[in-house]
Amino acid sequence: MIRTALLVLLILSACTEGKNALVDPALIQGDSLPTPLTEAVGDPERGQLVFSDRDTGHCVLCHVIDGLDVSFQGGVGPDLTYVADRLSPGQLRLRIVDYQLVRPGTLMPSYYRNHDLYQVAETFTGDPILTAEQVEDLVAYLSVLDSHEDE
Repeated sequence: MIRTALLVLLILSACTEGKNALVDPALIQGDSLPTPLTEAVGDPERGQLVFSDRDTGHCVLCHVIDGLDVSFQGGVGPDLTYVADRLSPGQLRLRIVDYQLVRPGTLMPSYYRNHDLYQVAETFTGDPILTAEQVEDLVAYLSVLDSHEDE
């Protein structure tokens, strides 16, 4: 059922916005986007800033990471303390880029999508929330959050 819904979404997005999409739908493999958005390797320290900064990703609004020195971490989304134990970098990337492709109807914003967005100020129309570099930094940060990091 989920695969069928994903396939339908991919076909629809390819038909309506394929030319304008920031990510080629052909690069998506199942629930993963294994190909990085940039040639540069993401930086985990910058990714932590994207995760916690109120002016960029502000992921802490909905998610919590144990040990992260940020007040008011949210509980709407899943706990990401050991997210690297559950998800590969490619899976993390697709969820950040456009989680609607994995889980239609989710509340999580599409951070690297520029089409089919609603309630966007005119000055931001056509722009993703995060840059490709910021997405890769965030993937790098989340990819080191595993249960073995303290060993």
